[in-house]
Amino acid sequence: MEKIASFTVDHTKLFPGLYVSRKDSKNGVTVTTFDLRFTAPNREPVMDTPAIHTIEHLGATYLRNSARKDDIVYFGPMGCRTGFYLVMFGDLESKDIKQLVLDMCDFILDFEGEIPGAKPEECGNYSEQNLNMAKFYIDDYKDEIEEFGRFVYPQ
Repeated sequence: MEKIASFTVDHTKLFPGLYVSRKDSKNGVTVTTFDLRFTAPNREPVMDTPAIHTIEHLGATYLRNSARKDDIVYFGPMGCRTGFYLVMFGDLESKDIKQLVLDMCDFILDFEGEIPGAKPEECGNYSEQNLNMAKFYIDDYKDEIEEFGRFVYPQ
């Protein structure tokens, strides 16, 4: 079987960043999948599951209410717990969404109150949330994006 694109990235050289993971086109429509890598794979601890869940709820809420809401296809965690995938309509580059991602980070950092979608009738695991840890990871990620600006996968 053909190796999928994400398995061709050398994870031993990967650091936190905002990468284009892949682009797919069909019938004239292009979607771009972004790799929002929060931790250095296999070198840093994976992210805490309740914090990931909170980032997923808050990030999706922000993105689907942003000025770019019609471009958002999906936002959710990676199974390896080192980051998130953001899928958007369009033939895009990391620089095209950097501000959107930074604004999402600010939204999460400033968020107080009840986590959207964290009720039993809204979520299959509604009680597993951790806003404080979510803010910890988001703060680190935002600093990485602003300071290092890693936007291209290492070779």
